[in-house]
Amino acid sequence: MILSDPGSTDLTEMVKICCIGAGYVGGPTMAVIALKCPDIEVVVVDISVPRITAWNSDQLPIYEPGLDDVVKQCRGKNLFFSTDVEKHVCEADIVFVSVNTPTKTRGLGAGKAADLTYWESAARMIADVSKSDKIVVEKSTVPVKTAEAIEKILTHNSKGINFQILSNPEFLAEGTAIEDLFKPDRVLIGGRETPGGQKAIQALKDVYAHWVPEENIITTNLWSAELSKLAANAFLAQRISSVNAMSALCEATGANVSQVAYAVGKDTRIGPKFLNASVGFGGSCFQKDILNLVYICECNGLPEVAEYWKQVIKINDYQKSRFVNRVVASMFNTVSNKKIAILGFAFKKDTGDTRETPAIDVCKGLLGDKACVSIYDPQVTEDQIQRDLTLNKFDWDHPLHLQPMSPTAVKQVAVVWDAYEATKGAHAVCILTEWDEFKSLDYKRIYDNMQKPAFVFDGRNVVDSEKLREIGFIVYSIGKPLDAWLKDMPAIA
Repeated sequence: MILSDPGSTDLTEMVKICCIGAGYVGGPTMAVIALKCPDIEVVVVDISVPRITAWNSDQLPIYEPGLDDVVKQCRGKNLFFSTDVEKHVCEADIVFVSVNTPTKTRGLGAGKAADLTYWESAARMIADVSKSDKIVVEKSTVPVKTAEAIEKILTHNSKGINFQILSNPEFLAEGTAIEDLFKPDRVLIGGRETPGGQKAIQALKDVYAHWVPEENIITTNLWSAELSKLAANAFLAQRISSVNAMSALCEATGANVSQVAYAVGKDTRIGPKFLNASVGFGGSCFQKDILNLVYICECNGLPEVAEYWKQVIKINDYQKSRFVNRVVASMFNTVSNKKIAILGFAFKKDTGDTRETPAIDVCKGLLGDKACVSIYDPQVTEDQIQRDLTLNKFDWDHPLHLQPMSPTAVKQVAVVWDAYEATKGAHAVCILTEWDEFKSLDYKRIYDNMQKPAFVFDGRNVVDSEKLREIGFIVYSIGKPLDAWLKDMPAIA
């Protein structure tokens, strides 16, 4: 058993880890633990049959560079994917909980607070089926003090079994998740400051110590670990909103945001990362975690702090609507019945994830003005794009079977599998994801097949705007000096 002294020799049986939730966090994290700890049996469980079937197939349910290799090396040896949730939870020594914590859509704290429905039912199930002591690890991003609530559920239903709760937030960046897991900046483990709590921390530390240097494993109390995750995401999102706010000022004054960001990033106290101006941030965590932070601040009587963090989201929303306004204003103030090509729909390159992607709001803005939108993304399916454009805010974060049934497709949207097809006959091209392939497209060919004047609105600053202007395009790049054409057609904020 894992709960015995790690230095002792009575580890007669293989340590067993079970992870509830086979999503973006659970799947890759457990695959890497299995790869790095061949002496540990790792089972990922989920109630979704299609998802587990996909994890057991050649077509994994998520795209992440390097993930395929890791899964194939371990699957069937010490890494398993199963829908038999209760059996594997019962047998495990350590249970990771990696279920969704969406933003509440109704009731107390709607639009801000985290919805802990899935977490609570997982905790009740763990208490129900356990026959031996367990370490329960929070892996989802959860509001501060969730551990306390989970602890209460487990202890009140424990039937004499001892549960230790740990917080072990993930700090993965999609697109580099496997690399982040192989060489993490830090692994954070929070637990109770009791002998039992410290023993549990040590047990989880021993798992990570198979490949993570000891100095990179940080141990804290429960609340610090929970809050560190929200704080880290808030700080990162704040940097993006800061540079995006500057991009608006750069356009107004003729400055170049790339030059400004480079000069600022040269200051070692600030550093160059997360200073790329863009159409806005996306992803499943930034907005959700900041809303959560705002709600926690409000609940703790800190309205000024809440207001401060709210601004990060306000600037992000402003940046998206500013982009749409720029597109419409530049094209004689109407995009009605005009074909607009959207290159990139994922929230960033090297992932198929569309959660909270700025492309959703940009497309909805253009569709609201009666545009005909043609979308190409190398990793996102038509079904996913149609779903994203018809779902209500926050619905995406609930399990598929609880989402509204296949929504009616948006008629003005075509999803194609080639950038040239998307741009053929279009009045404008909007680049919304920084996929590398968009840098090397044959823009002369694209220009020749477009309506004139032909516009490129670069929401990620990926193209060489001067080269495109030589071809004949009217180019808008975020935070860059404006074309004469764009100056004559000011966007109404």
